[in-house]
Amino acid sequence: MWTSFPAVYLVPHIWSRLRVLALIGICVLIPAALAAQSQAARPSPDGVMLQFARFADIFGSRLVAAFESIPASRYDYRPTPAQQSIGYIAQHLEDANHELCGRFSDLKHPMTSKDSLADTIKARWPKDTLVARLDASLLFCDSAIGRVALLQSPALASTLLAFETDLAEHYSQLATYMRLLGMVPPSALPPKRRIAIDLPASALSPYVGLYEMAPGLGHDVTMSNGLLFIRSTMGGPAVRLWPESRSDFFVKEVDAQVTFTRDRDGIVTGLVVHQYGRDRPARKVR
Repeated sequence: MWTSFPAVYLVPHIWSRLRVLALIGICVLIPAALAAQSQAARPSPDGVMLQFARFADIFGSRLVAAFESIPASRYDYRPTPAQQSIGYIAQHLEDANHELCGRFSDLKHPMTSKDSLADTIKARWPKDTLVARLDASLLFCDSAIGRVALLQSPALASTLLAFETDLAEHYSQLATYMRLLGMVPPSALPPKRRIAIDLPASALSPYVGLYEMAPGLGHDVTMSNGLLFIRSTMGGPAVRLWPESRSDFFVKEVDAQVTFTRDRDGIVTGLVVHQYGRDRPARKVR
């Protein structure tokens, strides 16, 4: 699946982690903003659009994490006078996200007087302002992508690739800046250390089943020798789910968690994947 994406994704500090991500294949569902809309009003996106949404989550969350970790005092840093400063990159991404994602659907970003200020002025805004506005623009894109059910035109494919290429290129740029400043980029950090507990096989067996995020796209949860495993329906080997509680699990390969959900009768009805700052549900179909 990875070779079908542009080479720009194979940037330093990212590719090694993406190879692990491919093993899990944790994908995305319709953004939460669409949950309140009826299925009749808006069709579910297909697997192709879900993958575009997933990559936006990956690079978007890493960009926000990178900007948050860089001290405000270094937002004017640039390796050479000809390059963009960290603050400039942040405001550029916000503008580019609104412009590109505004082409996906009828969802438009309302312009204010601050949006029309010169880039060099916005680049000097406080760190908290720049990060908050960048995060808001990524949520806007999340909603805009969720309004697209099918990839039906070359123009849409071109715009989606331009949006996600821009995120990937600027994350690579920012990761290089962080290395020059003696910092470790988010994609090179190890997953948060978590403590696993022991659960008997009887507590794990109800979670075995197929969980669907979209038709033909989801997770297969299995048991082997009293241990729980999860595998993407897109392929790749199964990886172990380590329990933190009777319903919360994690994987050790990447920073991702899974929470199983039950109905009022205690029957397992689905799971929620927690990754890249998003909560993505899947329903149990068997």
